[in-house]
This record gives sequence, C-alpha cells and structure tokens, in this order.
Amino acid sequence: MTGENSKLAKAEVLIEALPYFQRYAGRTFVVKYGGHAMGDAKAAREFAEDIVLLKTVGINPVVVHGGGPQIGAMLEKLGVESTFVDGLRVTDKATAEIAEMVLSGGINKQLVSWIAGAGGKAIGLSGKDGGLVTATKAERTTRDPESNIEKAVDLGFVGEPSHVDTNVLDTAVASGLIPIIAPIAAGADGHTYNINADTMAGAIAAALGAARLFLLTDVAGVLDKEGKLLTDLDPARIEELKQDGTIQGGMIPKLDTCVKAVEAGCEAAVVLDGRNAHAMLLEFFTARGAGTLVSKPAA
Repeated sequence: MTGENSKLAKAEVLIEALPYFQRYAGRTFVVKYGGHAMGDAKAAREFAEDIVLLKTVGINPVVVHGGGPQIGAMLEKLGVESTFVDGLRVTDKATAEIAEMVLSGGINKQLVSWIAGAGGKAIGLSGKDGGLVTATKAERTTRDPESNIEKAVDLGFVGEPSHVDTNVLDTAVASGLIPIIAPIAAGADGHTYNINADTMAGAIAAALGAARLFLLTDVAGVLDKEGKLLTDLDPARIEELKQDGTIQGGMIPKLDTCVKAVEAGCEAAVVLDGRNAHAMLLEFFTARGAGTLVSKPAA
C-alpha cells in the first residue's frame, strides 16, 4: 500500500467510526479485562490505549479486572494450598486476604499506571470504596455422581453482588477519571468477599445503564457447531444453544452474565477475544465487528 493509499485508508476508518462516536458520546462502556492478555506487556499497552481513546472521544469507560492466575501464583509462592470444588476455588480467610492484596494492591494499581502511560487519568477502586458494591455469600451446589443427590457447597468468602451504589463512579467520571475496579466487596456481615470479575462487571453495567458491557476473554466469542462465530444473539437464542450443547463449559456463566446485564438495563453485551489487538475498538467502531453481541430482540 502506498503512502497516499495508507492515509486514505486511515481517513476512511475514522469516517466509518464517526456515527458511533456521535451516538455514544457521554455514554458508559463497562469493560471486563482479564485472561492471558493481562500477562502480555504489548497487549496491556494496547488495551490501555484503547481505554484512553474511548475517554478522549467522549465515551466513559469503566474497567473491572480479574486476576485468577495471579492469585494462584501468589498462593503457591506463599505456600497456601488451594481446594477446588467443580473447578471453583474454595476461598478461606487466608486466601481471601491474599486475593484482596493481589487484586486491589497489585493488579489494580498496575492497570492505573498503564492508563497513565497511555495519557489517561485513572483511579483504582474496589467494591469496598464508597460502598460501590455490597456482596452476599455465594451459594453453589454440586451433584454427587453416585447418589445423584445435589448438595450445597461452601466456597468460603466467595460472593455475589447484591447491591451497586454508583455514586462513587459518577463522581469519578464527572472528574474526568477512568475507574479501574477490583472485584472485591464487603458484605453486610462485615466480611470481605472475592467476586467473579465477569459477574461484578455485569452488575455494574446494569446499575449504570451502560451502552455496552465488554467481556474480554481468551476465545473469539460464541462459536456454532461448525466453529463459525455467532455475531448476534438474544436471550431466547442463547437458551436454545445451551440446551442443544452448542454453548457449554465456561461460556455458559459468561453468557448468563450478559443476559442478566441486558435484561437489567445494559443496552448490549459483547463477548470477544481480548488477545487480538484492539478487538474492542474493531467490535464497536466498525461495521464488521469482532465478537458475539448479546442484546434483547428489537421491539
């Protein structure tokens, strides 16, 4: 491509993005950031640049981050053994304290510094700050393979968001700051709970009436049985795909989060591969898209 053609291509991309800039100026995007992309320095820089670009064009990004692998690494380093039930880590008091240290003290502040490096201003928060999120103890069950009886499982200090108070986020956004949120929250019982980052992001997106919830993952999105990307889904179709086995495993809770968010006030949710450079921008600011968009059927 010649220099002039390259310049023209860039101009065409900007023109293609213009209607999206205009439509969503002043609206909120909630972005869940996690997966392997968090451990890649180049991907981290690109993510920070994307977030700062959104803020620069008048969109208000709110980032919720995960950190499961980093928590696991720290537990191993400190010699704290982990117990898992159906793939879920049982979080005792020691594990909860380490999770808060890694999420709120380590990853959160690293993300704030990445945003600063890209020219933005961010503020690190957890669900505890300003009463942002109140948690309740998560309830899980498992089925005994021999008796087929379902039993309650105590996962310790693993929580679910029961209430979101957006005042602290509204204040931060009005001050020109980008909120970066660790998925830690206090319960009414005074205990500290670790919350799944997808779930936390979905609850915050619903409470803010966000225009978009982005779940950045390690897969392209929802694939059909031939391996082709399904670009648009609604809650009823998602339920059909769960029933026929197309949607299974770890994708089920992600899509449950998307459905819950859009049914509670978020305009649309997107599952997409965070390992791809600028995947979020390609999904939103171009006609082609890059992931699976979940929304309620048009009236």
